[in-house]
Amino acid sequence: MRLFCCLMTFCLFISASTLYASDGALEFGRIAAIDLLMDLAISKNLIAGGVVVIGNHNGILSSTSRGRLSDRPDAPLLDQRTIFDLASLTKVIATTPAVMKLLDEGKITLLDTLGHWFPEFKGSEHENVTIINLLTHTSGLTDFEMSTDNAMKTAIERAAAEKNQLHPGDSFKYADINFILLGELVHRASGKTLDVYCREELFKPLLTPETMFLPPPDLAGRIAPTLGTDSGTVQDRNSRRLGSVAGHAGLFSSAQDLARFARLMLDGGTLDGREILSERAVKLMTSPFFCRHGTVERGLGWDIDSPYSAPKGKLFSEASFGHTGYSGSSIWIDPKQDLFVIMLTNRLNYRSIRQFNQLRSDISTIAVAEFRKPGDDIPADSQRVTAVRKTAARTAHVQQRAHRKISAASRGLRLVAVASEIHTATHHRYDKKRDKSQRHKSYGRTRRV
Repeated sequence: MRLFCCLMTFCLFISASTLYASDGALEFGRIAAIDLLMDLAISKNLIAGGVVVIGNHNGILSSTSRGRLSDRPDAPLLDQRTIFDLASLTKVIATTPAVMKLLDEGKITLLDTLGHWFPEFKGSEHENVTIINLLTHTSGLTDFEMSTDNAMKTAIERAAAEKNQLHPGDSFKYADINFILLGELVHRASGKTLDVYCREELFKPLLTPETMFLPPPDLAGRIAPTLGTDSGTVQDRNSRRLGSVAGHAGLFSSAQDLARFARLMLDGGTLDGREILSERAVKLMTSPFFCRHGTVERGLGWDIDSPYSAPKGKLFSEASFGHTGYSGSSIWIDPKQDLFVIMLTNRLNYRSIRQFNQLRSDISTIAVAEFRKPGDDIPADSQRVTAVRKTAARTAHVQQRAHRKISAASRGLRLVAVASEIHTATHHRYDKKRDKSQRHKSYGRTRRV
């Protein structure tokens, strides 16, 4: 795996420098390839701009910002303190930590059922769905368009009346309704609305003043608008119908604030000597649960290995975890390699999902290759070493393909794409075998490792 990192770095920087020699011998820094990827995404109208921050438990190692706050030529440039609509990152930056904080306080247990906290569910097919089922998206509940009239009440009643096609714990099905209910659970268990509880118990002690629900109008000039909305307006329609404070979406934050949260997770719930969450709560959140016969791996709220794991890239370890947001946000944290990567963008193109996921993956892969410590290499077995050797044998072919008549600005990016394709193909057999070795642990039901 180290060899692949070196080869990829070679392709990005050494070969790129050779290719660009006639253009003025441009020098590439450790963050330059990420800049190129972001610039290409902007040129393709995939995003209007974005911020990437890379760090470890001690702080930020590197960051870059590309593009402007909006598509206006006179709009302010983006930076670490630009505030973004986090979309589904709300689930893991606000709702999940709030639930775990209530667990630390002894106000709830993870085996509490919907019937215990929601009288509306008593006697329904979903009465015995547990908090664990909601956190791991194994409740069997499905999403629906919410009513504009008394949205929370009607949403709970509709979810309770839903015919259960899946037994709780049988299968993974990502659904916002799970976290909408968890957000309301925080309200009922604490006596405070989700936004107030998170502000007082999480964001204020964590010293993250730019992380909030319902940002005030005077911050509009610092908030990157999402497509189809004004600055400071939540993009998610159901969240707006719930008053823009909901467990699944509605949180705003900056890359600088999220870096502090990532450091909190790497330090086991403590930051700058102050405990925000217990170490037990952090371990529970990030311990794997297998479902779909072992093909999906989730933590409590957090993603570990699933169809939504694009920001995991190719070099984050099996101990890493993270989440994505529809608006163009993502965070991925690796305690084994003591590293995190945050990407916040104002996304423009919502149809090219594969392209956007590739952007997420490539940025993480480059970041880990450049910033992880040499002693933290991912262990490799003989099959993986063989795969890397095949990659080495094809390096010349990668360079030949990159020499096609393309613009100088895109040559390094073409190398990234080709190297990524070859790496994926040569590792397919290894990954398939690894998946098979894990699947026997689940027997089709969500099961704790």
